[in-house]
Formats: sequence, C-alpha cells, structure tokens
Amino acid sequence: MTQSNIFKFSKSKSYLYLMGWIFLILFAGKFIIKDALPYFGFNEAIFGRFWNHKWSLIGHVSGGILALIIGPFQFWKAFRNKYLTTHRWLGRIYLTAILVGTISSIYLAWTSALKIHWTWALALQGLAFAWIITASMAYISVRRKRIQQHKEWMIRSYVVTFAFITFRWLDGLPFIQNLGSFIEHGPTSIWISWTIPLLITEIFISWKKK
Repeated sequence: MTQSNIFKFSKSKSYLYLMGWIFLILFAGKFIIKDALPYFGFNEAIFGRFWNHKWSLIGHVSGGILALIIGPFQFWKAFRNKYLTTHRWLGRIYLTAILVGTISSIYLAWTSALKIHWTWALALQGLAFAWIITASMAYISVRRKRIQQHKEWMIRSYVVTFAFITFRWLDGLPFIQNLGSFIEHGPTSIWISWTIPLLITEIFISWKKK
C-alpha cells in the first residue's frame, strides 16, 4: 500500500469513527431528553410505580446521564492529551457517577423490580454488576499504570453504560413487543442489551491486538 493510499485509508477511518460517535451521541441525546430528563420535574404521574422509590431512581438516572455525557470526552484523544488533568478529574466523576447509579439500581432491582418478577430483578442486578465491575477494572488498571488495559476497560465500561439505552430501543421494537408480556421479553432484552454488545467489543479489542 502506497503512502497516499495509507493516508486516504486513515482519513476514511477517522470519518467513520467520527460518524459513529455522532450517531451514538444523538441516540443517547434522544433517550436523555425523552426518557430521563422528565423525571427531574418530580411529577408523580411520570414516576408512576417508582414514586415511592423516586430518589433511588433519580440517583440511577443522574449517574447514568453523567457517565453517558463524560464518556465521549474520555475517548477524545486530542482533548485527553491537551487537558490531561481535566481528563483525570472527569474519570473520577465518571467512576463516582457509575457507583451512585449502581447502588441506586441494585436497590431498585430488589424493591420495585422484584414486585414485577424475580427474573426482572435478576436481570437488572446482572447489568448493575457488569456496570460497576467494568468501571472498577478501568480504574484499577490506570492506578497500576497499565494504560492500554485502562483504555480497553473504559471501552467495555461505556458499552455497558449504554446498555439501558439499547434496552429501551430493543424492547420498544414491535416484533419484541409481539413476543408476549413484559415478563416474557423484558428480562431477556436487558440481558441482550449488554452481553451481545460486550461480546462484539471483545472481538473488536482482540482483533486489534497484534
């Protein structure tokens, strides 16, 4: 491959990377505006069955929103290199947001979710476990100065952070809705929303290694 072709390939790859991030940001933005922000109006009708657990839901939603917003800045190489101190502080906030979101989601799993069905509670617990573990591994890796491992675990962490958005989209599809009641398709949808993307991520990470 000539130098000119390498440059064109690199440029095309950068454009695809940028387009991918734009898509994810717009996808997440729609979820935040439509499904997450209305809870901050503290309208009982919007909370519905979550009203008695509203503060836990607010903690979960707040942690998720913060992590979603911070994520792209952590992956932005130019920003990271230029503002390393800011990058580190955003990393701490990201981890704290996920910690708060996880604690809140575990409480919700074994209170409001358990009232629906134990399989739904278990599915939410599984997601919460994956969320805090991937973020913790990213933190442990950077503390040990294993930068490449840190980057890889941050990718996994953000994939899991994105899972509830993926779930909302997946579970809202007509063919999923036609599979039966929420108890019949909801728990499966939430498992799929993070396990399949995480598997694809693992293939991508392994493929890039020499």
